Amino acid sequence: MVTFSLIDWIWLFAFLGLMVGCGLLFYHLGKRSESDFFLAGRGLPWWLPASSVYASHTATDTPMWVAGVIYRYGLAGLWYTFFAAWCAVSAFVSTKIFRRSLAYTQAEWQSLRFSGLGSELLRGWVAGWQVYMNMFILGWVGIAMGKVCNLAFGWPLWIGLITFSLVCAVYVLAAGFWGVVMADFQQGIIAFSAIMIVSVWSVISVGGPSVIISRLAEIGKSDMLNPFAFTGFFSGDFPIMWFITMLITAIIGGIGMGTSFDWYTEAQRIQSARTIRDASYSIWAGTALVLMRNAIWAGPILAFFILYPNITQQGEYELAWFAMAFKVLPAGMLGFFFASILAIHLSTISTQLNLGAVYMTRDLYHHYINPKATEKQLVWVGRISTVIILIGSFAYGMMMSEEITKYLLFALWIMAAGVWLPNILQVVWWRFNSWAYLSSWIANLIMSWLIFKVLPDFGIIPVLKDYHQFWILMGLCALIYIPVTFLTKPENMDHLVKYYVMSRPLGWWGPVRKEAEKKGLI
Repeated sequence: MVTFSLIDWIWLFAFLGLMVGCGLLFYHLGKRSESDFFLAGRGLPWWLPASSVYASHTATDTPMWVAGVIYRYGLAGLWYTFFAAWCAVSAFVSTKIFRRSLAYTQAEWQSLRFSGLGSELLRGWVAGWQVYMNMFILGWVGIAMGKVCNLAFGWPLWIGLITFSLVCAVYVLAAGFWGVVMADFQQGIIAFSAIMIVSVWSVISVGGPSVIISRLAEIGKSDMLNPFAFTGFFSGDFPIMWFITMLITAIIGGIGMGTSFDWYTEAQRIQSARTIRDASYSIWAGTALVLMRNAIWAGPILAFFILYPNITQQGEYELAWFAMAFKVLPAGMLGFFFASILAIHLSTISTQLNLGAVYMTRDLYHHYINPKATEKQLVWVGRISTVIILIGSFAYGMMMSEEITKYLLFALWIMAAGVWLPNILQVVWWRFNSWAYLSSWIANLIMSWLIFKVLPDFGIIPVLKDYHQFWILMGLCALIYIPVTFLTKPENMDHLVKYYVMSRPLGWWGPVRKEAEKKGLI
């Protein structure tokens, strides 16, 4: 249990006041239009969306996930987080393509890239999936906050889940994305400062790096310091094949869109930037900070390991970073640390609330229900959608009492495996059509549950390693969407020409380019 001094409470309430005040300050900007409420008017310099990328990807569950893989695998566990590098690659490829399209969301981009009935079904599918996925993400981030508050104060999980998300909803409802991005800038600075302070303080508290190294040697765990401690090509916890899989998905995946759920968050920041160059810089810089942050976390987690090397319950060692902070920080600093936890938490909560709302507003309400809605109506629908997303997240959060890592890894693989190659094909190949992409999604959802959960539970197949699941799912789904591609008609050529001229994609677009040249459009 943690006991706060007066200065600790001052830190905490000052931070909450700053965040709520930020929403009230930018209220007059957020209410002007749909573009302001969801994209901050598309006029942000690169460093603002960059700080927002970093802040929104530093959530309460993130140090738990990083702690879980480092406690179990040592520095080799950092490769689990390397999937984020795909965003840096996308800064030079798909970020530019997406920014030129001016689409608010990934779902809207589908209707620009594809045409006809397949395009309409796909837009509705992606929008509906994102509404669900944002509730899901908010649920696991919220229950992570519940676990932290339970560790620190002994509160029931539901209090931490609900209380601070309600505070966050105040400035998101008031100012929309203006409130999100301006709060993210402050939250990113606070969070990075706290990560540095806690990490250095924790390592010093156990005697410094030399003590960590010597202690690991004493207990026969020196291999935890080797990020390339391979256990064989296919065997063990860290096989070379898993490492190759992670590199391929991260590096080549950056060519596509929607390689993991991260893309949808990045897409909103891309469209909020004032120019294509600002968009690219923001994604690259934000991702670089994310990867740097993960490495900094390794120190205190290894310090925790040498103090408590025999913890077997994943739910316990996932709290390593938080436990070290509460253990070593003096009175007066605990309030700052908890304020930084709130910064980490609120940045992600605000992002997912506004992101889920834009899909409900722009892609479901505005596109399908009321195409003639006024700007004022759209802003109010955005606020109502925010409340719906928030309530849904509470329901999902209360379902997630198990390990954070279990849910996070499943979400990553279910989003990345069967649709990984289609996400690339839709960017680089003109012949890939909406029916193929839609079939890859449906096939992936069905087969991922079969491979990950159903068949192993019934003993039909063994429990597979995550990289086995990835390649199997990619192969099985390809057996469906590749035939669908060639058995269905190409997209309308006039539609493809319009998209090509607007977005200038890379890859195999020869027939479309020739048609554009023939019409004198390029």
